Amino acid sequence: MTALRLLAGKTAYQQIEKNGLSASMFSQLFAASGGPKWIGVAGLDKYLFGEFFAERKTPLYTMGASSGAWRLACLAQKDPLAAYSRLEDFYIGQRYDHVPNRQEVTEQVERIINGILGEHGAMDIVNNRIIQSHFVVCKAKHFNASRSKGKLALGLAATALSNAVSRRSLAWHFERVVFSHQQVKSPFSHLTDLPTEHAQLTRNNINQVLLATGSIPLVLAPVTRINGISDGAYYDGGITDYHFDMPTHSPEGLSLYPHFYPHMSPGWFDKSLKWRRAKKHYHNALILTPTAEFLKSLPYQKIPDREDFKQLDSDSRIAYWRESLKRSEVLGELFADIVEKQSIMDHIEYL
Repeated sequence: MTALRLLAGKTAYQQIEKNGLSASMFSQLFAASGGPKWIGVAGLDKYLFGEFFAERKTPLYTMGASSGAWRLACLAQKDPLAAYSRLEDFYIGQRYDHVPNRQEVTEQVERIINGILGEHGAMDIVNNRIIQSHFVVCKAKHFNASRSKGKLALGLAATALSNAVSRRSLAWHFERVVFSHQQVKSPFSHLTDLPTEHAQLTRNNINQVLLATGSIPLVLAPVTRINGISDGAYYDGGITDYHFDMPTHSPEGLSLYPHFYPHMSPGWFDKSLKWRRAKKHYHNALILTPTAEFLKSLPYQKIPDREDFKQLDSDSRIAYWRESLKRSEVLGELFADIVEKQSIMDHIEYL
């Protein structure tokens, strides 16, 4: 069974063909929103975080939303694999023995974030000058900012309708906020596709930011206060940036993207819009993704997703997710073998 695909945009393909594959050729790293789907590619993350980028000497600009931000928060710590192990334990170990309300889910997610950060993780992340973290949060507007479930549902419906016509209409309903080190050289410092506020990531707001970036509307309560910016209703960064479609500004190197699909839906409301797939801004990207054959080999023949909370009891879900996590190790092993043997041109495909 072939388990791993390597998809490259035109610029990335040409550079890799000419120069081979090395960690130093990448200056951006993406990690997408998508709830528990990351479990299916965790083996890739652990190889990249623990080995591929371990000796990094120049800045790596990372961009994450929702659970993708949580994964990248592990990378930016002094011991990324220990942090990732905590993410696995706290995330997979969630238990809901009845249908939870928004506050109960929020409390579970707060425990996940505290687990990821541990005692020193927050300081590691904000002081890391090699791993330059960027985490996306969305500030709600109009009905989407309401604490009323009815008004919020109405606001989300209006967002979906207008977004089907134009992605730029998201600006009427949500504003993107990027929390980062705010380095001038960041390729994400001049985003023009949607209105974007840039804010400083600090020790005093990182817990709030990581909670907000994973706060799914109607599932979790909004985060109403984040230190360093105005109060509001802050939600999941995947609303504007589900799989990302960002016009990066003069990147010095290529982008690397361990992803669970061979395609990218720009925003949360684009998931069902098959005609809206991101490609233009991935000309300089290498995307690592499991094959359809690999996904069919997993329990239930699919990658873990949020529906598992509804379809399975806690014990069955935890066992399924743990098995998927174990099987994902082969993805990291395959990519490590390609790096060691410099055999990427035997595997790479055009995106």
